[in-house]
Amino acid sequence: MTDLQAVLDSIHKELTPRIGEGAVADYIPELAKVDPEQFGLSVMTVDGKVYSVGNADIPFSIQSISKVFMLTLALGKVGEGLWKRVGREPSGSAFNSIVQLEHEQGIPRNPFINAGAIAVTDVVMAGHAPREAIGELLRFVRYLADDESITIDDRVARSETQTGYRNVALANFMRSYRNLDHPVDHVLGVYFHQCALSMSCEQLAKAGLFLAARGSNPMAGHSVVSPKRARRINALMLTCGHYDGSGDFAYRVGLPGKSGVGGGIFAVAPGIASIAVWSPGLNKVGNSQLGAVALEMLTARTGWSVFGD
Repeated sequence: MTDLQAVLDSIHKELTPRIGEGAVADYIPELAKVDPEQFGLSVMTVDGKVYSVGNADIPFSIQSISKVFMLTLALGKVGEGLWKRVGREPSGSAFNSIVQLEHEQGIPRNPFINAGAIAVTDVVMAGHAPREAIGELLRFVRYLADDESITIDDRVARSETQTGYRNVALANFMRSYRNLDHPVDHVLGVYFHQCALSMSCEQLAKAGLFLAARGSNPMAGHSVVSPKRARRINALMLTCGHYDGSGDFAYRVGLPGKSGVGGGIFAVAPGIASIAVWSPGLNKVGNSQLGAVALEMLTARTGWSVFGD
């Protein structure tokens, strides 16, 4: 058996001189204020053991990682009908591209680019006021992590609302193609708040453990989704979870994962563990620069890549 704590300690020691690499997401004013000199890594195995190093207990804005939880809720509401509204293919374009959306007549390429996530949010809102939809997501994540302290950072949500002009354009564009059922400002209100979810690496690894455990929450003994659905969510994370850096991430790390511009990456070693890493500095495609390196080191040392040793 691999001594996981020793593996994490060695990764942390090797990367310590590089902490602060990359550039924080300065187009969201609140994220521009985050100290880049931080790094946390947490692994939770399917038998409930937790291994952590660095700043793994400090909450950060999970941003697009929230799209995994919203996708899970949307599939629970409409099942395979979701794929009439959003595709399942890698984008090959920036996460906020409007060119591709026009070419494909208002149907986003996948649920993890911004347009796709906005469409998913619209699905989750069915029958709910915006505040109720936000509450549903927060309850779901708190249940998964068994942690009532998880909150939404209102300052980040407000910052995104004040500067998210590209997302406003994407939403209005989809509305023009009748791929949004609710008023644009309502959908974006929910979307900006979901992206402002604040969680630590330890909380995030615990919340996502069901995707490593065939859809069940091993700590509670409850099924969250079917094994088939967990497998399909993982497949989408592997192919689409890192925007136009998804292929490179699969090549280097070999795990399903989802990044966020807050510097977090959530990853799944199916049947083994869920993993969360955070380092605020981003690479040129908007993924955590040091986080991706840490995950590449982790899979190399554990043999956890889904493609084998």
